[in-house]
Amino acid sequence: MAGPTTPEPYRPASPLFLREAEIRKGVELLYFGYSHLTRAIDEGLAQQGLGRAHHRALYFIARQPGLTVSQLLGLLAITKQSLGRVLNDLTERGLVEMRPGDRDRRQRLLRLTPDGASLEASLFESLRERLSAAYQSAGQGAVGGFWAVLEGLIPDEERKRLAALGE
Repeated sequence: MAGPTTPEPYRPASPLFLREAEIRKGVELLYFGYSHLTRAIDEGLAQQGLGRAHHRALYFIARQPGLTVSQLLGLLAITKQSLGRVLNDLTERGLVEMRPGDRDRRQRLLRLTPDGASLEASLFESLRERLSAAYQSAGQGAVGGFWAVLEGLIPDEERKRLAALGE
């Protein structure tokens, strides 16, 4: 049985990088890369009876404690009904707490509980290990290029939300 292989080192794209074959390769790499990255956390989620939508909510609540439900809805781009199910699951399991806003009592502010923070941290660690290995294999220049390509896929109005996460 063969062991894991080391990813190929970073190499520049073909000068014909806008041709269909190169675009298709990029789509395939995005699909399979993301699929394998998220598989790293699927087992931990399944042990909790949770799925990837739960993880995305935990991740963004961890990034912005006090996030409102409407802000989370915008980040996740899912229906209110789907988000409601996810948040109900997370609050019933004691992973997320909701409290009214300080100025507007109708707002619902989200925070991870200590158990939620612990679960999110362990899931993130699995993702961090995979991404760190891939980043190290590709090198600093490739990482910057990868980020630039991913940012280029995000519409301008959505980039503001991304920028807010880093603040």
